[in-house]
Amino acid sequence: MKTEFKLTENILNHCGIILYRIQLTKDCIHGEKDDLGGWVEKKENLQEGAWVSGNAKVYGDAKVYGDAWVYGDAKVSGNAKVSGDAKVYGDAKVSGNAWVSGDAKVSGNAKVSGNAWVSGNAWVSGDAKVSGDAKVYGDAKVSGDAKVYGDAKVSGNAKVFGNAWSESPLQIQGTKHFFNVCSNDRIQIGCHSLTFDNWLTDFNEIGINNNYTEIQINEYKMYIDLAIKLYRK
Repeated sequence: MKTEFKLTENILNHCGIILYRIQLTKDCIHGEKDDLGGWVEKKENLQEGAWVSGNAKVYGDAKVYGDAWVYGDAKVSGNAKVSGDAKVYGDAKVSGNAWVSGDAKVSGNAKVSGNAWVSGNAWVSGDAKVSGDAKVYGDAKVSGDAKVYGDAKVSGNAKVFGNAWSESPLQIQGTKHFFNVCSNDRIQIGCHSLTFDNWLTDFNEIGINNNYTEIQINEYKMYIDLAIKLYRK
């Protein structure tokens, strides 16, 4: 259902750009008629069933549409797009030609810029930065101080933090759990995130405790050995 709203006379000068507080003109899932929302530069910034609330700002040629929601102190600018059921909140920033879509979330102080794409159920949070032509999708999570840029892709159930990735980190869909290198000295297998050395010491015991077969334990040991060969400095 289309969100019916208007630009109020309440204006804000944001870095030389005049923004307008928006107000609902009809009851909807976002609130009741006359409820105030966030800030936009023009009505074209907000389309379809989307909403902007709190102190969030959408300006430039940016578009928030579908059932997307931008709130908190978030900013969406440039030619960026936020669509589907995506959420951008906290102090997050989406700019340039970036696109956040699907059920993706961008939160905290995270920044998505350039031609980057965050989609699916992906979540970019903390102080993470996704830029260039990078793609984060599936159920992937990028957090902490991680930087994903260039042509790097983070997908599946991968979790990445605390590293700068200009190339895609090692990600393998194993026979039981997803495997990925999540920083320069850590590996994530399923819900377990351990250092290289800890995996070498404990992989057999962890496998047994998680009902891995002997074949699967050997399979994941090969992945661990490969990761250490590729990433240990």
